[in-house]
Amino acid sequence: MGGDYFSAIGLPLIKGRFFNDHDAQAAPRVVIVSQSLARHFWPHDDPIGKRLKPGFSNDPWYTVVGIVGDAKQYSLDAPRLPAMYLPYAQSPSPFMMHNITIVVRTDSNPLGLVQAARHAVEAVDPDLPVFDVASMDQLVYRSVSAPRFNTVLLGVFAALALILATVGIYGVMSYSVTQHTHEIGVRMALGARESDILRQVIGHGMRRAAAGIAFGLAGALVLTRFLSSLLYGTPPVDAATFVAVSLLLAAVALVACYLPARRATKVHPMVALRYE
Repeated sequence: MGGDYFSAIGLPLIKGRFFNDHDAQAAPRVVIVSQSLARHFWPHDDPIGKRLKPGFSNDPWYTVVGIVGDAKQYSLDAPRLPAMYLPYAQSPSPFMMHNITIVVRTDSNPLGLVQAARHAVEAVDPDLPVFDVASMDQLVYRSVSAPRFNTVLLGVFAALALILATVGIYGVMSYSVTQHTHEIGVRMALGARESDILRQVIGHGMRRAAAGIAFGLAGALVLTRFLSSLLYGTPPVDAATFVAVSLLLAAVALVACYLPARRATKVHPMVALRYE
């Protein structure tokens, strides 16, 4: 690769130097390694000046002249693997140059430079094909398209589940309170105050709702580990989301208890006593 590759791709120089025009075919062989590779082979020594071989026994020795940051070479969900970088002019094996990727950095629209890049390659060798031209944003989108689709689909199902849970909680709690209309009428006829009735009904309903939310949180904590493969840069256990959903369901349960109980306390005791 050329000396400007690291600047174009955005890999920072940790130590040493980048490639330059002096790293030609006849010059001493040099290599730049990633930070993780340097830690792996020389955890307690300075890697600059150390020598290594790219892979084959008949390959020459290369001297480390620089250390750069780690990069994800294949996809965003893949780990950062140790890597070494060789100058294009000093590549040891012909098959390594079977496909060449040219990186162009610009502050303008990158796709607007496609024709200029094609003309530059044709000026060097008209028989070289130029293919798979894409911006970095497009490459990143390709890498995350499948996980993003799965995440969107999962988000839609989660939203539907939350809506169904909200409707279900409201319906069950409201029906449960309505079933106690006769009991509420008896208590009102015996002189119970409206605030006492509301406090008792809401307290009973919220205890049941709290138990359900607790069981739901426990189940969610167990199942979130299966979502790790669909997430990038986001922990599977998000405390803010858990708290927000729990508060929403608790609020729905509170409203579902309060409204029917409020209506029941407004009914005349004699009407409530005849309620079936």
